[in-house]
Amino acid sequence: MSTKEPQALTHGENTMPASRTVAVLGPIPRDHIVTHNGETFDKYGCALYTVAALSALMEPHDRICPIVHVRSQDEDAIKEQLSAFANVDTTGIRVANDRGDVVELTYTAHNMRDERQTGFMSPIVPADVEFVLDADAFVCVPITDYEVGQHTLAYIKAHSDGIVLLDGHGPTVTLTRGGRRFNRLWVERDSWLPYIDILKMNLEEAGCSWFPDRESPNPGDRPMSEADMPRFAHHCLSNGVKAVCITLDEKGSVVYYFGPDGDLHEEYVPRIDVAEVVDTTGCGDSFAAGMAFGYLRYGDYVAACRFGNAMGAQRCSGSGLNVYRTRADTESQIAATYGALTTSV
Repeated sequence: MSTKEPQALTHGENTMPASRTVAVLGPIPRDHIVTHNGETFDKYGCALYTVAALSALMEPHDRICPIVHVRSQDEDAIKEQLSAFANVDTTGIRVANDRGDVVELTYTAHNMRDERQTGFMSPIVPADVEFVLDADAFVCVPITDYEVGQHTLAYIKAHSDGIVLLDGHGPTVTLTRGGRRFNRLWVERDSWLPYIDILKMNLEEAGCSWFPDRESPNPGDRPMSEADMPRFAHHCLSNGVKAVCITLDEKGSVVYYFGPDGDLHEEYVPRIDVAEVVDTTGCGDSFAAGMAFGYLRYGDYVAACRFGNAMGAQRCSGSGLNVYRTRADTESQIAATYGALTTSV
């Protein structure tokens, strides 16, 4: 295994052409949030953060297509928020089934929360993505295991050349009676891996996805250890994934990929400091947006993680959708943390 400090954006050239299309698959839930400071508010979340972050980074002539099922009572409010972003196409906002997610989030610390789901969107199926199979990327940010299924990813891979980024939050969370949301073991993981290009997850989700022993006394009961991360990544990469990114909370993120020599490369990408953490809801969804954009623009996994870190840092600095910076400002933020940007090979 090759381990080295992340460098300036070098591995790939600036590959972003004149126009890009990115599809975002996932719910836009109506969230009732109680912060760790005791503040209470209601707002829409999840894929909405991903779309807003992408909109800030991408050009006005680009096309961002959220694909989501929502309740009819939420349709107008969601579309009104999306109307603030000129490069968003709302064709994929589906209301025919009148089903959408409603979630209660109670934070016990700035990055720990109890969750209960009381509304349940219809799953995203192949027919929902048919209109956007020409997309350059499919950013999948499900929050529950049924929302973006394996058969939908398989359909995308069979009919599109776009890269597929999957946030591991979806397949590692399930619902119990009463709508309580709990982590689950991603036991069917290996049947999903051939349909994923970039797998992004946090330590808890990674811990629910790794059970190498035939018998484990308490599988998935703790976050993934640092020692297990390379083994887990190697397994995923050997089964079709191109890159595995694990977010490390205040430590930033780490990304694994096979280099041209076939060796496993491990790149730690330190966090971008935030003066004050206001609201961490949607940080993972924002990271996914930054990672997809960074990879499309630079063809480089370290660059992708740096953009992911930047969008996550911007997200937690405030509570609204106006926290995201322009691409130029984000690249300046990245350069201030990691060094000068470059597009040379």
